[in-house]
Amino acid sequence: MSEPSLAAVLTIDLDAIRANWRKLAERVQPAQCAAVVKANAYGLGAARVGPALARAGCRHFFVAQLAEGATLRQALRDKPTNTAIYVLNGLQDAERLTFEVHGLVPCLNDLGQIERWGSLARRRNAMLPAAIHVDTGMNRLGLPPADVERLADNLDLLSGIDLRLIMSHLACADEPDHPLNKRQLDRFRRAIARLPHGRVSLAASSGIFLGGEYLFDLVRPGVALYGANPTPGQPNPMAQVVRLQGKILQVRGVDRGETVGYGAAHRFTRPRRIATVGVGYADGFLRSSSDRGSAVLGGVPAPIVGRISMDLITIDVSDAPEELARPGSLVDLIGAEAGKGRTLEDVAAAAGTIPYEILTSLGQRYERRYLGGIA
Repeated sequence: MSEPSLAAVLTIDLDAIRANWRKLAERVQPAQCAAVVKANAYGLGAARVGPALARAGCRHFFVAQLAEGATLRQALRDKPTNTAIYVLNGLQDAERLTFEVHGLVPCLNDLGQIERWGSLARRRNAMLPAAIHVDTGMNRLGLPPADVERLADNLDLLSGIDLRLIMSHLACADEPDHPLNKRQLDRFRRAIARLPHGRVSLAASSGIFLGGEYLFDLVRPGVALYGANPTPGQPNPMAQVVRLQGKILQVRGVDRGETVGYGAAHRFTRPRRIATVGVGYADGFLRSSSDRGSAVLGGVPAPIVGRISMDLITIDVSDAPEELARPGSLVDLIGAEAGKGRTLEDVAAAAGTIPYEILTSLGQRYERRYLGGIA
């Protein structure tokens, strides 16, 4: 590996993402497997991740915002023309033309959106594609049960709409024994029984592992594609995707009784060697990991000491090989070669958060290196 030009390197293994997608696609057969690439593919770069997944065989993509869908369509411009891109946040009046121009599929979240999309289709004398999101217990987006019944009693509202998908979203899929999972499954079955449909979709990453009755026609994995564990408390079935390394900028010795960093929050009880690393909370390495997380150097844990600041972390390298604990060396903050080092779950736990936030917080000051994804 060449010497990084910046103070940190984020390596993203596109082949691992593709392997994760293929593993899930095989698991859910005969259902189809989509890919959720919202939030810039969970911070890893949708312009690189999307085409890599398309080459692996993925034909259904989900984003949150219209602009994300337009950007992804551009990235997929030379990929198969039957690739569908669904926009989860639904349809706003000013956006209708953009959906058509870029060939995007809105996920219609209320009766008003359904009425407007159908009205546009009828005025155009055309069939416009859409998905319908029904709410089965998340209470965020989607048609509540009463509106599902209103739609079922007035199916003329769907005139002109090419209904590609009916979908819902599980609130507690990462807790297999949570009673809401079964309640949502039952509500979803009742909803789709009342509505015309082609494909239906309920399960995202963790939902895939709840059992075959949750799979339906299409699954929508997101965070599992990027290496996070969709089965908390069990071994992670997914391949590691990201490796974050920070460069040591300086190494120094500190005596017993000295402190480090803002607020003098960490006081040393014995002489130690500390290294200052060029990554901070401006790079998405969360401040809440202060005095809780750790790095890895030469396979040896190097605890974070003191407060994480905007641009810097200080770590205790007293136990690390001295020949590695020097300016210019790279320490592993997330992941490592041969599976050693801190997992996304480790880093999230130290920060008091979830792997989703760790991934989507990864900053733009890293030197990004992509592996594979071509064949």
